[in-house]
Amino acid sequence: MTNAPDQPSRLDQIEVILSRVAAQQEANTNAIAGLTAKQEANTNAIANLTAKQEANINAIAGLTAKQEANTNAIANLTAKLDNLSNNINELTSNVDRVLARSAVLDDVLLELRDSHEQHQRNFEEHQRTTNAALQSLEAILLQLTRINPQN
Repeated sequence: MTNAPDQPSRLDQIEVILSRVAAQQEANTNAIAGLTAKQEANTNAIANLTAKQEANINAIAGLTAKQEANTNAIANLTAKLDNLSNNINELTSNVDRVLARSAVLDDVLLELRDSHEQHQRNFEEHQRTTNAALQSLEAILLQLTRINPQN
């Protein structure tokens, strides 16, 4: 196999191929280095995300505990509110009864005042008539003692 003067020799062709393979290997090595750096960055990002996820899980657990405490507090407040509502209803009922009794007592008091005033008038009238009768009896007694002084 003789080489034509314008064709490269087989050794030259091998060198060209080796040169291309070396360049490709260097490019692959650089690409692998870049991918390794990216993988390391991704690993760090995953580690950061994992830490954030753990923090979020802990925060959710804390919020769940707070929510449970709030739910219990709401249940307690609801029970107290129901109790307060019952107390208010009972007090309202008591006030209604007291007001009704007060109205009855007011009516009784008015009747007693009217009755007292009537009794006072009757008493005064009886006193006048009794005094008048006594005066008449006294006058009759005086006349009788004048007519019959020593009997």
